Amino acid sequence: MIQIVIFLLVLLIYLFTVGGNLTILLLFCLDPQLHTPMYFFLCNLSILDISCSTNNLNNVLISFISGDNRVSVLGCIVQIFIFLSLTCGEVLVLAAMSYDRYVAICNPLSYHMIMDCRTCAILAIVCWLLGTLESIPILVELIRFSCYKSNVVNHFFCDIMPVLKLSCSDAHFLELYILTGVLFATFTPFILTFISYAFIISTILRIRSSVGRRKAFYTCSSHLTVVSLLYGTLSYQYFRPISSVRLESNKLYAMFNTAAVPILNPLIYSLKNKDMIAAMKRRLCCFKTSVKEKKNKKQTN
Repeated sequence: MIQIVIFLLVLLIYLFTVGGNLTILLLFCLDPQLHTPMYFFLCNLSILDISCSTNNLNNVLISFISGDNRVSVLGCIVQIFIFLSLTCGEVLVLAAMSYDRYVAICNPLSYHMIMDCRTCAILAIVCWLLGTLESIPILVELIRFSCYKSNVVNHFFCDIMPVLKLSCSDAHFLELYILTGVLFATFTPFILTFISYAFIISTILRIRSSVGRRKAFYTCSSHLTVVSLLYGTLSYQYFRPISSVRLESNKLYAMFNTAAVPILNPLIYSLKNKDMIAAMKRRLCCFKTSVKEKKNKKQTN
């Protein structure tokens, strides 16, 4: 009975994640007014969220259905690599979004010239490529691993920390290597995001109108919320020595990062965003109009 409840809960989380992020992608494709750099990067974020949830929760759902929770060593390493690549890509996309907000608020007159289609495409490609390249050294080190204390990973998916806990060899060098790699992959985008928001806040404070200040801050509030959630969970999960990692609490934070954050992203960007709400209303109106036209055609025929 408990397994059925857990299965339904995980399935519901996965469906909400995919459904919410697909809604953002569909609205972007269908509504021309959303064809801006901000929503272009938001679509990239949605694709990353769907991919990350599929990578981490897909095996959980399959194991509940089949009753077989085994995974090969190679399959486990590939899952870690995909998860790290997508996570690195996500923090880079968030950094690109912060740069977009910086240009929009600090240099509004040149915004469309700076953030043109070519620039947005280059930034997106760089985010995806760098996210993959930053994870390759960790993949190589994991492949070189040959000895494990147990064949049971105390986690709901193959994560780097639980796998390192199983090492029967001295993992201090690998731990330092991975922590350095993860720190570089996440701290560099964080610094870029921090610098962008330092300039943004400085510009907002110089706006004389209180309405103007609120409007400028409102455009950044959704992005700041997502950045805070992601970096908060990542810092607790990975920026600690392996010896101090408690797997039970780590699983809780991993579940929040894997399941809750991808669900919250579309909710934050839709419920707190007037453009998204307006786009939803426009699409609903178009749908109702098309349905009425079809009914009228049938009646006339």
